[in-house]
Amino acid sequence: MEIPQTVRDALADVPVDGATALEAGAGVGNGTAGLVDAGAAPVYAVTDHPDHAAGVRERVPEAEVVESDLQSIPLDDDSVDVILAHGLFNVLTNEEAAAIAAEFTRVAAPGAWLLVDDYDPMPEHAPIRRLFGVENAIAELVDGRPAYVFHPEAGLRQLFAGHGWDHERTKSLLEPVPWPEELFEAHLDAARRSAEPLDDALAEPLLAEAESLLEDAPSPTSRMYSLGLRHSTQ
Repeated sequence: MEIPQTVRDALADVPVDGATALEAGAGVGNGTAGLVDAGAAPVYAVTDHPDHAAGVRERVPEAEVVESDLQSIPLDDDSVDVILAHGLFNVLTNEEAAAIAAEFTRVAAPGAWLLVDDYDPMPEHAPIRRLFGVENAIAELVDGRPAYVFHPEAGLRQLFAGHGWDHERTKSLLEPVPWPEELFEAHLDAARRSAEPLDDALAEPLLAEAESLLEDAPSPTSRMYSLGLRHSTQ
């Protein structure tokens, strides 16, 4: 299986072999594949997106795909040794992040590891931040919530400390994050799809701003970090 180097690096210093593991927000299954490759068993891939669930079943047949909201994971209390949230928290609002943190804590066994791999907030004038800003503006108009929230590492450490998680380590997975041209194009396509319900008078200026930002790609900036936490045994 092809596994991103960021996933391999995040798991490298964690006792995964033989552990019961969970990828939270499985997406295309990169984290799930990494956990299986590192020897975890069983591995639960949790997603509420049917297309993602089908894709992970095909890509990683060794995993058990669980179609569920992360705020209500259908696993027993104290049942998981390693939880991997790889690129999850940047699509969660503060309220959603707090509810999911509580649910991670419920399913985590004493001494369990939690890996939160995500992105620092970007500099104000970085082109990629402006592109995400356009996507957020469209999402707020259509859905009443932002598409992306980039949580500082310190904020997530504080959130999980409140649930009894101890900080073990932080390491950089990418610095700077490359944000290549193909990613700009993918997010522009996503913005166009998201803007379809809007009147042209609202959508066209936002999409014009997004299209203009393609000229600034690639836009290397900021950092992808891996936050390693341990569930308190007290």
